Amino acid sequence: MSIYHKKLKWKLGLLTLAVLISFSSLWVTDKLVTSLAIEERKKMELWAEATREIADIDSEVTDFSFYLKVIEDNETVPVIVVDQDGNILDHRNLNPARTDNREYLQRQLEQMGKSNEPIELVITEDEFQLIYYNDSMILMWLVYYPYIQLLVIIVFLFIAYYAFNISRKAEQNQVWLGLSKETAHQLGTPTSSLMAWLELMKEKDEDPVILNELEKDINRLEKITARFSKIGSKPVLVNTSITEVIENALEYLRARSPEKVIFETNFDKQTTVLVPLNTPLFDWVIENVCKNSLDAIEGKGKISLTLHNKERSVCIDITDTGKGIPRGRFKTIFKPGFTTRRNGWGLGLSLSKRIIEEYHGGRIFVQQSVLNEGTTIRIILKKGQTDQK
Repeated sequence: MSIYHKKLKWKLGLLTLAVLISFSSLWVTDKLVTSLAIEERKKMELWAEATREIADIDSEVTDFSFYLKVIEDNETVPVIVVDQDGNILDHRNLNPARTDNREYLQRQLEQMGKSNEPIELVITEDEFQLIYYNDSMILMWLVYYPYIQLLVIIVFLFIAYYAFNISRKAEQNQVWLGLSKETAHQLGTPTSSLMAWLELMKEKDEDPVILNELEKDINRLEKITARFSKIGSKPVLVNTSITEVIENALEYLRARSPEKVIFETNFDKQTTVLVPLNTPLFDWVIENVCKNSLDAIEGKGKISLTLHNKERSVCIDITDTGKGIPRGRFKTIFKPGFTTRRNGWGLGLSLSKRIIEEYHGGRIFVQQSVLNEGTTIRIILKKGQTDQK
């Protein structure tokens, strides 16, 4: 399992845990709200009974202090009392500034009728009243509390995740920088030594073919050392013929690719298209993307490089006839650690994205891909001076 898939597994696990906690909170709160609603219903029935006893002239009760206490203690539940014809007789715990407005009272009455079943208060055999009530403010706040709590949790998780990512990327950048500088330093010493040995072999008139191949490999080591030395520091961009850079990169790849792999270029090699580049780093990008295409075609197929020369930018399309990429992985393939190869590190395309977007101010993305037909990766760069023939 790659590093990317391990990270994805942890993220999904944490997300699942967060969802379970959230739904558990909603379930518990819903149970609590239901219980409190039942209790409020009982209180309102007691309030109605107290009102009935006080209104009953035939009541045998002479001490109404308890019933008056029950009525007075209702300071939270909004109540409207209507007669059998629907006329509003009394109300409690409504907005005092608006109780003179009949339309306001009527709207409150309709809302209460939708919220709770009214309590019938029988005064006499021919007379009754209906007590409408709404949930108390405490109960209403409790209903919305889990959603507010869930929103706060989501915002907190988002901020924490963002801060963690920033911190992790900063730490990764330091690791990248340290590793790159150390690699450049480690390669520099043996490369210098090989150059000295090459000069010594030239003086002894060794086989020119061997010397030529050895010189190519040493130049390659120098280029790799230069690439690693530039990671982590702001590279110098120089207006360079991008067609020449692409041709040089393909020349190296052709000599080291299977015979059944065809490299094709769709641009005029004689036209100089100037683009601000750091040649060693951009050359690295072309190699990384083409090597990714080589893996996709599995030793047999075609890799095409097409140049779209626009007024202010240049687009390089690298197309292969490989196995393709699922649409859901168009962005994933550029993430560090993502790889489909058993022994791969998943750093080539991630590094390419960094070089193009952070160092050259361009873009790199999957332009299109069809499973079992092929993939096109597009690189967009800003142009430099006017093209010259």
